[in-house]
Amino acid sequence: MSTAIKSKSRDVKTRSALSALRNEGYIPSVVYGYKTESTPIAVSERDLLFTLRETGRNGVIKLDVDGKELNVVLNDYQADALKGDIRHADFLAINMTEELEVEVTVNLVGESKGEKEGGTVQQPNFEVLIKVKPSDIPEAFDVDVSNLEIGDSITVGDIREKSKFEILNDDNHSLVLISAPRTEAEMDELDSDSGTTDAEPEVIGEDDKE
Repeated sequence: MSTAIKSKSRDVKTRSALSALRNEGYIPSVVYGYKTESTPIAVSERDLLFTLRETGRNGVIKLDVDGKELNVVLNDYQADALKGDIRHADFLAINMTEELEVEVTVNLVGESKGEKEGGTVQQPNFEVLIKVKPSDIPEAFDVDVSNLEIGDSITVGDIREKSKFEILNDDNHSLVLISAPRTEAEMDELDSDSGTTDAEPEVIGEDDKE
């Protein structure tokens, strides 16, 4: 783990106070969890983003809260829909010896036989929920699709026994499937559905207005 991210306490929760923090480059946050009461804090956005690039989204972060170093994970965050800036962050203090539940991105590995034959790779779900010790959290959950042919699929039930992690999703949680190439008729139907009409919009005259 990298050097601990320093935080500062924040008591005021008014909108103007939160805006002032963000203008200074801080993210309004809260930390809670293992042996930690819920505490409102603020962390440097620059330091947090730098650390996340090092540890990954699910990595363990050292957080300095009033001189006490905590092992935490970024449990949740809110981001600006347009700019992508982190507006608020929730840090979960953890016990490094106990397993925790964490969602990990599914990474498809290899090129399937079905894709080589013109099939389309579809990924219905992009994450799996696993139970793992903090020090063993993977950056991604790899699923090998090399042997899949057209019509084949992989669900959690297909890989549960082979996985080195305990997967908490149901067996029918779909991870990938290889669909057959679309026929010319299907392509023509898609084209017709996406077409535009030449009809002009109705214009409301003065006599029609209320």
